[in-house]
Amino acid sequence: MVIRNVIEADASQIADIYNHYIENTIITFETAQVSSQEMANRIHETLAQSLPYLIIESDGQVLGYAYASKWKGRCAYRYSVEVTVYLSPTATGKGLGSRLYKELLNELKQLGYRTAIGGIALPNPASIALHEKMGMEKVAHFKQVGFKFDEWIDVGYWQVFL
Repeated sequence: MVIRNVIEADASQIADIYNHYIENTIITFETAQVSSQEMANRIHETLAQSLPYLIIESDGQVLGYAYASKWKGRCAYRYSVEVTVYLSPTATGKGLGSRLYKELLNELKQLGYRTAIGGIALPNPASIALHEKMGMEKVAHFKQVGFKFDEWIDVGYWQVFL
């Protein structure tokens, strides 16, 4: 098992992982599947901002990915990022999310970022546990800000200083 920087050829497998969550969960608020090309565009956008985008793979199979994105567009937010991690449904519960997040947070610290923020659609006990394992603490809770699968969804935000 290896963690490495993403390459464009990973886009199809990443889209497959993400599309599972779009179609089957409230974890993402997207409702339409994402094509491999759209995922490649998103990867390019992240890398063009000099932000890390990592994957964990085994035998050429992408098992999960993690990346950072700008928290807000205003200049004073430039030391804060939002962090995201997704695992293949077959790869959960094996510590891979922790490994990815740890590496991502280490890279962000080395790049000079101060704050990492993770948003979680609630309820999601596994994601809460992962974020808190990474030293994050809950700092916000927005009620009924998303609507998917005919239900209103809350979102919480967790934060850690790097």
